[in-house]
Amino acid sequence: MTTSSRKPATKKRAAGTAAKRKKGIPPEGALLTDFDLHLFGEGRHVRLYEKMGAHPLGEDGAAGTYFAVWAPNAKKVSVIGEFNGWEAGRHALAARGDSGIWDGVLPDVTQGMLYKYAIESRHRGYRVEKSDPFGFAAELRPQTASKVWDITGYEWQDAAWMESRGARHHRGAPIAVYELHLGSWMRKPEEGNRWLTYRELAPLLTAYLSDLGYTHVEFLPVMEHPFDGSWGYQCIGYFAPTSRFGTPDDFMFLIDALHQAGIGVILDWVPAHFPKDEHGLGYFDGTHLYEHGDPRKGHQPDWDTAVFNYGRHEVRAFLLSSALFWLDRYHIDGIRVDAVASMLYLDYSRREGEWIPNEHGGRENLEAIGFLREMNERVYGEYPDAFTTAEESTSWPMVSRPLYVGGLGFGFKWDMGWMHDTLTFMSKDPIHRRFHHHALTFRMIYAYHENFMLPLSHDEIVHGKGSLLGKMPGDEWQRFANLRLMQAWMYAQPGKKLLFMGGEFGQYAEWSHDRSLDWHLLDHEPHRGVQRLIGDLNRLYREHRALHQFDCDSAGFEWVDCTDQDQSVVSFLRRGEDPDEAALFVFNFTPVPRHNYRVGVPWPGAWREILNTDASHYGGSGHGNLGNVATAPVSFHGRAQSLNLVIPPLAAVAFLGSRHGGAPSEGRSG
Repeated sequence: MTTSSRKPATKKRAAGTAAKRKKGIPPEGALLTDFDLHLFGEGRHVRLYEKMGAHPLGEDGAAGTYFAVWAPNAKKVSVIGEFNGWEAGRHALAARGDSGIWDGVLPDVTQGMLYKYAIESRHRGYRVEKSDPFGFAAELRPQTASKVWDITGYEWQDAAWMESRGARHHRGAPIAVYELHLGSWMRKPEEGNRWLTYRELAPLLTAYLSDLGYTHVEFLPVMEHPFDGSWGYQCIGYFAPTSRFGTPDDFMFLIDALHQAGIGVILDWVPAHFPKDEHGLGYFDGTHLYEHGDPRKGHQPDWDTAVFNYGRHEVRAFLLSSALFWLDRYHIDGIRVDAVASMLYLDYSRREGEWIPNEHGGRENLEAIGFLREMNERVYGEYPDAFTTAEESTSWPMVSRPLYVGGLGFGFKWDMGWMHDTLTFMSKDPIHRRFHHHALTFRMIYAYHENFMLPLSHDEIVHGKGSLLGKMPGDEWQRFANLRLMQAWMYAQPGKKLLFMGGEFGQYAEWSHDRSLDWHLLDHEPHRGVQRLIGDLNRLYREHRALHQFDCDSAGFEWVDCTDQDQSVVSFLRRGEDPDEAALFVFNFTPVPRHNYRVGVPWPGAWREILNTDASHYGGSGHGNLGNVATAPVSFHGRAQSLNLVIPPLAAVAFLGSRHGGAPSEGRSG
């Protein structure tokens, strides 16, 4: 290949190279083969990161760096960077036939060097400098260059985790997720309020999550993004962890440390839209390449972003490669797909006349549906021990059902309805809650339509909504009691669990991405009490099979009484695979203690109290049942045996019982 820095030795050699280009034969040093180009053109190449972007050749690029970029409507493409004074044309790439890909080897470019693509379009002489869509690293914002990086050199130490993780990710396993924003979990105020690096986070985060018993951590998008205030949801680099916290190797180190501690890692991924910053994907080669040109399909009005053209083969290949990239190169355990509803509906957030119906006249985005189904097929086909989760806020059917029955193929779906109903109910003054009792019970009508994850997520504590603790009514004692009650309600319900950072200790202030969580609150007993409760809830959830084995199966839930709205008390049973064991949960959503509250149970014997959110250990008033309650042969709730209980104010209590009268078995199934 010829570039301005390496001229052909003879006219014969130059002619030979040109002939290779015309025939589509890859030049010496090229990574892309003709078969790669064929798969790319059909949208079936899902490992593009192995061939596209910048790849150092030899030790740290001693033999130069191979570059490949897709710009089918470009007239000229060259690589600019610190190695050529950012001068366009000095290191030109050559077109690979009619594939739209430009590639070449630059001998003087090595590991860590900054670069961009200088593109001159065939349309109206448009010229632009672009970051690499397949770049593996980037310089720190507000600068926008990509960085040459070899991501194959990290030596992973998580083999034990990778071999065992399949058992931790099935529907019957306990999955308790801590949702976290890397830039604001913890900072260094004594050093100008700076972020912690990936490597600084590793020991702190692994110890913290281990102590609290979480099974997984979910990072808000770590992919490179230009604007801090987007929290990563307006992504530029779909193959680059943000440089805010370190290098790609540093991010691998963090994931590796979490895996070695037995904690899985989920990444928030955003294939729904991307920002319009000039250095990004938008109008890449002087045409609408990655996005739709018609704003009725290509503009997302809520976020003023561009929408991917899922009908274009090469765009699908780009996005599919991104999803698999994080599972492959970074050993990610799960992908949470953001804003799925905005992908499924052509009229999402659009008024009449602002959208284009599909070929059948409907509002469904058939191309996006096809992409999501293929994405899940690829992920589960290549990584059956990982999983995907959809943030989908509508009643679209079968989001988490298999492709062969017509579903979208996700492993789990966020239950947004449960989150909104629960927060609405809990924000009511207890004296009015009896008029909103349906907000507690409605979920069980649809609870098994999907494989649900119950989120108390970041979306509910921003933009003036206040913190979880701030939503709770009453005086300080009641607010903390309500918060503990709500958290127990989540863990008792069938479904996987997710809690955004700060909720585990009762953060007072609304979340801000610009500062650390208020860790000093843990100097105060009420906040420590909430944190202790979360740790105990995680341990109960993991250790008792009745609380997780049938999270996604109706056999795991049975109402005892969902009709006591006058006292705002709810009771139900949770079951696992052992039909002779059960966990009884009773919730009191008022500040009035309920003495001599009778609850029907399936078997006689002693029922052991395993949870009381009113315990003084958590900051409660200490009402309870002294650890054990024996049944009486008093028929109640349609059962021959019943318990006479004390239900503390604004509290949840839970008991384990066995048909055989002995202590129910315990043990983790995941």
